[in-house]
Amino acid sequence: MELAKQDLVQMLHGQGDNDTADALAATDLPVTVDTDRDAEALAAVGLDQATLQGHIAAGAIGGNMTM
Repeated sequence: MELAKQDLVQMLHGQGDNDTADALAATDLPVTVDTDRDAEALAAVGLDQATLQGHIAAGAIGGNMTM
């Protein structure tokens, strides 16, 4: 799945997960995050696949989201 990094950061802030949002914003991940390609970097900030799916299910995320 591809997500705009900025959309993911905004969604996390909106859900009150500010520490994870700030950690994600500080990474060198590209503007478009691929959850498969970037799984290791996402996990390093606390967003393993299950956690990420939970956040996405809990809040709408706009922008470039493809499966």
